[in-house]
Amino acid sequence: MRMLMNNLDPDVAERPEDLVVYGGTGRAARSWEAFEAIVRSLRGLADDETLLVQSGKPVGVFRTHDMAPRVLISNSMLVPKWADWDTFRELEHAGLTMYGQMTAGSWIYIGTQGILQGTYETLAECAHQHFGGTLAGTITLTGGLGGMGGAQPLAVTMNGGVAICVEVDPARIERRIKTRYLDRETDSVDEALGWAEAARTAREAASSGLLGNCADVEPELLRRGWLPDVVTDQTSAHDPLGGYVPAGLTLEAAAALRARDPGEYVRRSHASMAAHVEAMVGFQEGGAVTFDYGNNLRAGAESGGLAHDRAYAYPGFVPAFVRPLFCEGKGPFRWAALSGDPEDILKTDRAVGDLFPDDDRLHRWLAMAEERVAYQGLPARICWLGYGQRAEAGVRFNQMVASGELSAPVVIGRDHLDSGSVASPFRETEGMMDGSDAIADWPILNALINTSAGAHWVSVHHGGGVGIGYSIHAGMVVVADGTQNAGARLERVLTTDPGTGVVRHADAGYDRAIEVARERGIRMPMAES
Repeated sequence: MRMLMNNLDPDVAERPEDLVVYGGTGRAARSWEAFEAIVRSLRGLADDETLLVQSGKPVGVFRTHDMAPRVLISNSMLVPKWADWDTFRELEHAGLTMYGQMTAGSWIYIGTQGILQGTYETLAECAHQHFGGTLAGTITLTGGLGGMGGAQPLAVTMNGGVAICVEVDPARIERRIKTRYLDRETDSVDEALGWAEAARTAREAASSGLLGNCADVEPELLRRGWLPDVVTDQTSAHDPLGGYVPAGLTLEAAAALRARDPGEYVRRSHASMAAHVEAMVGFQEGGAVTFDYGNNLRAGAESGGLAHDRAYAYPGFVPAFVRPLFCEGKGPFRWAALSGDPEDILKTDRAVGDLFPDDDRLHRWLAMAEERVAYQGLPARICWLGYGQRAEAGVRFNQMVASGELSAPVVIGRDHLDSGSVASPFRETEGMMDGSDAIADWPILNALINTSAGAHWVSVHHGGGVGIGYSIHAGMVVVADGTQNAGARLERVLTTDPGTGVVRHADAGYDRAIEVARERGIRMPMAES
């Protein structure tokens, strides 16, 4: 209940009055009536009962047992033949479903920090591969400063670089300034370039929000012959109606067109995406490191008339930078202090650092996060931990709650962007070695095994990150409350959850995943003699 409410904290959610947490229209509950019914159900839920939530609406409470999940959630699921935005919107309009995004509808969103650390890891790997380990002396050009994209400027500066972030909504720029994710703002292309070039020359870390539309600004920068070092994007292109704003429209005009003629709005969004991606490909041809950040922008550009080979000329971030981490079961491990006391997070930071003293990148992240990351809602932290590490951290947190070192329980979850919890051919599973990009058994198996292992709540979703029809994914949360019951759950769930990621990649033929499975005793029947 605390995490559901935290998702809708005004400091966390993008439009809490509409139950929208982030990602265009990603909701925590289907309606306020459903929200109130969920809260009533949670308040009265017995230790041996499980609440079922169907796309944001509580539909049943059943007796299970005291090690079963307290809540099971399914969001946005459609039979594959009907799995498209038009059908989804018809059903949503009829009050039958909602878009749960990833951590919006599974009640484990922790604000922009949730994506920040993954963005930091991605850019750190980009720096390692292309710039000698640092983004110092480089400029990253990107778009989007919403719930996901707002992490980008801070992730760039944490890696020593300069960021220009194009954003069409001035309120989003202001919000990132307020939370210290962004350094400064302007509506002048010339001023933004001047700031960025001065910082690049001085090898200083700096970021600016440039008010404008990517489909206008980026082609103009390309025409000028200006060249950034890195190009990506995190606009809400996965939702061409509710998330992306077509070029040539004010926010007010866009809202009016969206209501008056949704089909024309989507057509204009796709046309703008085509211009947007064409410019990104142009920067790539000029020598910029260019990659997709999983918002389905490339598919939207193709729908807008850009040739397939052109639209997909640059890779997604997972095959480019993240897959080696996935092979080790590494991914976005996050936790929130239910006490609301930031001191509890500082204590868990120290504990994680003590558990893994040789992980330099982890220690650098924890130090910078404490210094530069503003909490939104409940104090929280995220870091990337792998198979074995997550269970160690969870058990340690539970011991800290039991001893009184922490003042209240800690909720432990993760982003759905993880090694074994997603089938998303344009994002997490793009370019799998064995061609299994679209095989969606894996997230379902992930949810089933985490349910069996005793996660406190488990969710399955359709369409998060890239839009309806393009992904199936699963989430889990387990609570460290200091009890033996919780300790057993934590050890099991934080083993099964990343374990499915190792198995998924080992099954696909990745040598590193096969090695991890062998080294750490993960049983794979087909590999046993």
